[in-house]
Amino acid sequence: ARAGRPGEEGPRRLSAAAMAGFVRELERRGGPALRLEQRAAGGVGCVVWDAALVLAKFLETGACPLARRHVLELGAGTGAVGIMAATLGANVTVTDLEELQDLLVANIENNKHLVTGSVRAKVLKWGEDVTEFQPPPDYILMADCIYYEESLEPLLKTLKDLTGPDTCVLCCYEQRTVGKNPEIERKYFELLQMDFELEKIPLDKHDEEYRSEDIHIVNIHRKQT
Repeated sequence: ARAGRPGEEGPRRLSAAAMAGFVRELERRGGPALRLEQRAAGGVGCVVWDAALVLAKFLETGACPLARRHVLELGAGTGAVGIMAATLGANVTVTDLEELQDLLVANIENNKHLVTGSVRAKVLKWGEDVTEFQPPPDYILMADCIYYEESLEPLLKTLKDLTGPDTCVLCCYEQRTVGKNPEIERKYFELLQMDFELEKIPLDKHDEEYRSEDIHIVNIHRKQT
């Protein structure tokens, strides 16, 4: 995962058989690598996607002060991004569906010796009640959460319910050009702009190794009413 194409040797290029129990190492600037278990069965949440690598390494640049901040990751999957934030001193809740909790807990356990803040896993289904996640976090992290058309409305509802006036949402996604992906992306950002201000983070602000022309990080804030 070097020189412009993050995850070139990444998990999505391995067969399911090769990936069973496959551990992905994510190097850190400040010490030992994160060790992230992946699962061959269980859908898109079970591998470390390139956008997660890019966002995790962007957090390490220090562009967003994370120490002692309250951070929530949506659609955390393996927990790569949230666990990285916790190694940078944030108090993190990584969230995903019930079926991914075992994987999240395993990865938290595998990396707990690197955490300088705190990290816990909880179930959060987009579109449902978020009372237990209040007050609004300082940061919401999302990596590659835009791929199912039917999940756009619930995701937007959850974002609106979770964000306060000072919440910073960092959304990292890989621009995909096949099938319905471009249309889904367009619709998502169109809907998002009804309630949020969007600012794209320039590529030269990304980690110098973990970056790619087709992976974007967007800084999102609630519009001030």
